[in-house]
Amino acid sequence: MIIMQNRNRAESWREGMSRWLRFGDLPLRYKLVILFLMVGILPSIALSVLVNWTVNRIVDQQVTSNTIQLIGKVNQTLDNDMENLQNITYLIGFDPRTERFLNGEIQGDKPAVGTEDTGDSGPRTASVKQDNTENYEIKRYLQGFTTLYPEIASILLVNREGEYISNEMYARSPASLTEEEWYREAVLNEGIFTVLGHPAERNVTTHVHYGNEELVSVVRSIVDPDTREVTGAVLIDLKLRAVARAVRDVTLGKSGYLMVAEAGGSSIYAPEDSIIPSIPPSWFPEEDSGALIREVNGERLQLIYGTSSFTGWRTIGVFPTSETVYEVREIRFYMICFLFVVCLFGVAASYTLSQSISRPIWQLMSFMQKAESGDLTTRYWGNRQDEVGMLGRSFNRMLLQIRKLMKLSELREKQKREAELRSLQAHIKPHFLYNTLDTIHWMARKKGADDVSDLVESLSRLFRIGLSKGDDIIPMSDEWTHISSYLQIQKTRYRDRLQVEMELSPEAEKLYVLKLLLQPIVENAIYHGIKARRGPGRIVIKAQVNGDVLLLSVQDNGAGMSSDRLEALRKQLADPVTAMEATPGEGLGGSRSYGMLNVQARIKLTFGDEYGITIDSTENEGTTVVITHPLVHAVPSSSDHDGRDRL
Repeated sequence: MIIMQNRNRAESWREGMSRWLRFGDLPLRYKLVILFLMVGILPSIALSVLVNWTVNRIVDQQVTSNTIQLIGKVNQTLDNDMENLQNITYLIGFDPRTERFLNGEIQGDKPAVGTEDTGDSGPRTASVKQDNTENYEIKRYLQGFTTLYPEIASILLVNREGEYISNEMYARSPASLTEEEWYREAVLNEGIFTVLGHPAERNVTTHVHYGNEELVSVVRSIVDPDTREVTGAVLIDLKLRAVARAVRDVTLGKSGYLMVAEAGGSSIYAPEDSIIPSIPPSWFPEEDSGALIREVNGERLQLIYGTSSFTGWRTIGVFPTSETVYEVREIRFYMICFLFVVCLFGVAASYTLSQSISRPIWQLMSFMQKAESGDLTTRYWGNRQDEVGMLGRSFNRMLLQIRKLMKLSELREKQKREAELRSLQAHIKPHFLYNTLDTIHWMARKKGADDVSDLVESLSRLFRIGLSKGDDIIPMSDEWTHISSYLQIQKTRYRDRLQVEMELSPEAEKLYVLKLLLQPIVENAIYHGIKARRGPGRIVIKAQVNGDVLLLSVQDNGAGMSSDRLEALRKQLADPVTAMEATPGEGLGGSRSYGMLNVQARIKLTFGDEYGITIDSTENEGTTVVITHPLVHAVPSSSDHDGRDRL
């Protein structure tokens, strides 16, 4: 039981979803709401997305461009510092005292055996005591550079014999300084200013005991211009704060920063709270500047870098991509506010518009449903001047017209019944008359009065077909028999004065017609045509199918009628019911046109105005009456032939 309930709920849910997915089956107000939202909100959303994407792209380009420009300025500052150091090395190298020291004419300091520095106390008498005044002058000369440029920690001048002169430095151990890596690097580059980066594993230290990470070393070898041999080298230690001064005050976004790294990837300077302490050089493409995005510890980082052509250092701007710059966030905030207002206004406007359109339509639909259920007194009471109001007023006029037509139909139905009643009262005799005539017929035949028997038989058949068991529509063969019997009786009376010619086509014989159509017409032809004529007369009766109608014609060569009489009769035939009501005192046959009007009224009330009688007559030449009747191939049910629109 529970499974069946769940299955029914699932089917109901699917049917509901399927109905909602069929847009064409949705109510009009929902369609309007959806369309208004699509027209009003979707373009706004698309525009916002496009603007947001464009702003992001432009701002990203501007941020990248500005950061690269900033990095270029930082690199320029660092390059200026390095150029100053380079100039200092040139000045030192060009000094005559330096040349004399490098040539061994001035004795320098030598690393002393057993004076290895442990790093926890001052110099351990490692230097050779200067007893040369020029040696002291060189030191003062070097000290002058550090005084002039405080960012220089120390300057060391070394000759190829390993002797050195420095304002601050001294050797840690007895090992020759020419065996140091920095010296070999300087010799290898022969007079070229070389930036070494942080010092590492050097045999020299300073009186201040700077850490390696607090210094940046540069070196340049001095070459004899005559022999092109390296005679010594100048080593300068630059305080890292000179680099940090150009970088540390720069912030990118909320937590972004700048860092400086060697070409090999070793960090020169990075803030203490840096997101990433060192950056692998493989991350960077071959270009000197650019931007890239890398994910570090689950966080996406934007890296914008620029490489100094002088030092080879790479200055890198690092900041998380999640930190949108202020302008982008501000624009995005305004876009979201704009979208919210547009959506709010769009929903309210779409609901209001859909209600303003669908509500009067729904009200009009409810009026139509009441009218459909049979309440034709309902009316649309709105005073709108738009299409809905026009439709409502048209609906009211339609209801009035329907009520008018219904009343007219009821009136016509009433008139039809009255016409049928009058026809029956005029033509139909009671059954006992038919039975009596049948009895007379057999009595006359029994006594050998054949002419009387035939006459009575014809009269009996005339009454039998006229009764037709109460049917309104009878076979064409019965109608033909009826008029034949009637003419037989009339020929007994008029004998040679009446000549009759009848023609019934096989197609017409199979059809059905309203009963007693021909008898009033033929009766008029006899009494008002042949009888008023001198000498014998002739009546031609035809029944034939012409297209989609049955034509019954009665033509006589009797007295005919005047044009005035013909015109008056045609007017009566145009509105037979009114014409019949205007002459209520006249019985059947008492008027020349009453029987014809009765036939015309029954045809039009039964089949419509497109069928009926047309008449043409010429005085003293004869009259032709044509009955246009629809093709009825089967007897309609009693309900079908109650109204002409059901046939």
